[in-house]
Amino acid sequence: MYRDTERCVRAVRSKDARFDGWVFTAVVTTRIYCRPSCPVVPPKAENMTFYPSAAACQQAGFRACKRCRPDTTPGSPEWDQRADLVARAMRLLGDGVVDREGVPGLARRLGYSTRQIERQLLAELGAGPLALARAQRAQTARLLIETTALPMAEIAFAAGFASIRTFNDTVREVFALSPSELRERATRSARQRSDSPGTAGALSLRLPFRAPLNPDNLFGHLAATAVPGVEEWRDGAYRRTLRLPHGHGIVGLTPEPDHIACRLTLSDPRDLPVAISRCRRMLDLDADPVAVDEQLRTDPELAPLVDKAPGRRVPRTVDEAEFAVRAVLGQQVSTAAARTHAARLVTAHGEPVDDPEGGLTHLFPSPEALADVDPETLAMPRTRRSTLTTLVRQLADGELHLGVDSDWAETRARLLALPGFGPWTVEVIAMRALGDPDAFLPGDLGIRRAAKELGLPSTPAALTARAAAWRPWRAYAVQYLWATDSHPINFLPI
Repeated sequence: MYRDTERCVRAVRSKDARFDGWVFTAVVTTRIYCRPSCPVVPPKAENMTFYPSAAACQQAGFRACKRCRPDTTPGSPEWDQRADLVARAMRLLGDGVVDREGVPGLARRLGYSTRQIERQLLAELGAGPLALARAQRAQTARLLIETTALPMAEIAFAAGFASIRTFNDTVREVFALSPSELRERATRSARQRSDSPGTAGALSLRLPFRAPLNPDNLFGHLAATAVPGVEEWRDGAYRRTLRLPHGHGIVGLTPEPDHIACRLTLSDPRDLPVAISRCRRMLDLDADPVAVDEQLRTDPELAPLVDKAPGRRVPRTVDEAEFAVRAVLGQQVSTAAARTHAARLVTAHGEPVDDPEGGLTHLFPSPEALADVDPETLAMPRTRRSTLTTLVRQLADGELHLGVDSDWAETRARLLALPGFGPWTVEVIAMRALGDPDAFLPGDLGIRRAAKELGLPSTPAALTARAAAWRPWRAYAVQYLWATDSHPINFLPI
């Protein structure tokens, strides 16, 4: 979109927040870059140039606007809806792979050379992987500076900088303020709001999203399927434990009218960007609901559902392997039975954690821990035991990989080849673990029942044919169809 100058100028003049994160406005006279919805008086068209990423703006010598904070916008929805190399690379960048493994590690994960990765990212985003990772480090540093009382040296290394000098130089270059000046501004702003910028033990953040957002099915699904000890609904917040690269964490997520309130406790502050990225992904906060709903409204049978409660999201996961295990546990049983099976595994094989603020007790067991489980101790049919043990063994051995970088088509084929994996299990993993926005469940009983009530075809083959018009957003159509039921997954807990 950033190459369509006329369209971008119109977005800036109308302060259209729908384009935040899609494109960034750089003003050549002030050397400042903004989001399209920045509240300042729009610059002259001849003074505007446009970039596809904050990293590209920074690499071109522009600094972030202090008013609209363009580095805090929702991410581009392209990276969640596409399955190509650039999208997979961007998902890995968001998960902190470059900071942990470098560009060679990123290339190795994707199966391409470093030169190919750099060329593709530069062509589409105007910045290579190092520049994109640097922009993410700068944003992490800003969050830690503004929301914690950590010493600057600890923040520098937690954000991924190799030295204090690099940290200081980057913050000044990107934000036109020193780290201490950023903290002073944040503290002054917090005093004006009569709250504190945070504590050393917990981080309080705001996760932005594109409106509209309907929290009912999103939080309802997470709360209704919550595994005791790993997840809970407490005081209006969905809370869960997180397994992270450098340690573990506990997050509480509360829906607010214009943001998601996020309270994070981390055993290692280096995990902050990864934790935020995974929470955003779980809540599908980078989606473009306007584009999704416009497409689904073209079907006259779906249109009333969309108009009634627009902005439904696809509830996803913070751990792809965990979700695959839970999908197997949920085969042909009720939601309550699936939670019971999962809770037993957690109690027996999960890693204990402390939660002074609630009732969380464990991390969900890793595939490596579950690979050693005696199948005879599992209280489930023998065929499902075989399905579960085969899955966790392949995950533990690396024969099967489930992650943000997974190739959706290839992973579907690998899953279908496993014993006990049919289309329903594969598609629900594709939808909620892999994040494919076009995953579809035509054989799901709830979907077939909803289709029949709406006058849509109710047989899997006929419904699949009808749903071709909903592509590439069939996973969102599933959420609207499920919403016709009275199941607890469709309602925000009280």
